[in-house]
Amino acid sequence: MKDQEAVTAIIEELKSVYPEPKCSLPFDPDKAYELLFSVRLAAQCTDARVNMVTPVLYSRFPTLEALAGATEEEIGEIIHSTGFWRAKARDIRAASRMLLDEYGGRVPDTMEALLRLPGVGRKTANLVLGDVYGKEGYVCDTHCIRITGLLGLTDGSKDPLKVEKQLRQVIPPAESNDFCHRMVLHGRAVCVARRPDCANCTVCSWCDYGSSRK
Repeated sequence: MKDQEAVTAIIEELKSVYPEPKCSLPFDPDKAYELLFSVRLAAQCTDARVNMVTPVLYSRFPTLEALAGATEEEIGEIIHSTGFWRAKARDIRAASRMLLDEYGGRVPDTMEALLRLPGVGRKTANLVLGDVYGKEGYVCDTHCIRITGLLGLTDGSKDPLKVEKQLRQVIPPAESNDFCHRMVLHGRAVCVARRPDCANCTVCSWCDYGSSRK
């Protein structure tokens, strides 16, 4: 595991490389549920595909009330190409109803409340907390899990909850949301899964995996 000096150096270097990290799933800030449902659709699907589907979905059903009142088949017809559409349509419809019935139509801002919503796990909840409410958000997706393991920020575990707990010990809360977004950007641009480009990685000197390849 890294000492705090190395952790700080990694964070600062990634800031210089990716100065404006943001989620690749756009949403209307006044309709936070859009992010919630976009992340649900992204399960076992690319963000690019989701971003093709969601404008159609949110145009056809522009409010929570509209989504809650839609049938699973109506939602499924639009989201079919994202895969596992029956489960996703069921969760979107049920979550819309719960948001209206129990939260006044507002996406909650606590981990506990978010996890009550159908189809919402810790990754989604952390993303919403960070991107919507500006709170700490340790979003442990595949990029984050893999790269933090290579860097030595975690012990290499593939368990998202274990990785989240380990990152909470080394990444300051105020840096957490942007750091995780930068992991995604770095994973797509440089530290790709099948062939990490260590020669062109600016954090290689602090990376356990990169150092082992020298």
